[in-house]
Formats: sequence, C-alpha cells, structure tokens
Amino acid sequence: MEQVEQVEDEQAPPGYHDDKEAVLKRLRRIEGQIRGLQRMVEEDQYCIDVLTQVAATTKGLQAVAMQLLEGHLDHCVREAMAAGGDTARDKVAEASQAIARLLRT
Repeated sequence: MEQVEQVEDEQAPPGYHDDKEAVLKRLRRIEGQIRGLQRMVEEDQYCIDVLTQVAATTKGLQAVAMQLLEGHLDHCVREAMAAGGDTARDKVAEASQAIARLLRT
C-alpha cells in the first residue's frame, strides 16, 4: 500500500469546517443506505435491486468525496499557495495524490 505523507497545519480548521453539518448529514444518509443494503441481502431481494442500491450508495460517497476535495482545494491548498515555498508544493502534491486515489475507485 502506498504511503501518503500528510501535510497538516495544527491550527487551521479542515477545509470542510464550514460545511461540516452538511457532510455529516450526507454520511448519515449513506449509513442508512448501507443498512438498507444489508436488510435487502438478509431478505434475499432480487440481485438487480441490490445492485441499483449499491450504485446509489456509491454515488452518494462520490458526492461526499467531491465536497471534501473542493473544500480542501478552496481552503487548504489556496492558503498554502498564498504562503508559497515547500508548503505550497507539499499541499499540491498531497491534493494530487488524493485525486489519484479517488480516480482509482
């Protein structure tokens, strides 16, 4: 597994800070979808119906990932770019690695 060096600023809130409740709301909805998927399998629901719900859940997770990525780019990376130097270079590399991981999924 690839090691990812994280660049952290202990003082700054995360990029999703202002949207934290919206992110949590989406994650709770996804959690409910997962429970629904488990129930469907327990009840021997039709395969295609389960797959349809898997696709919907995956889409929900992708939406959360995009929201988090946008917040990171807008907040963390933008601030690092303003600071310049190694901090900026490290934040851009970190964001690029995160995007690469998302594209592999």
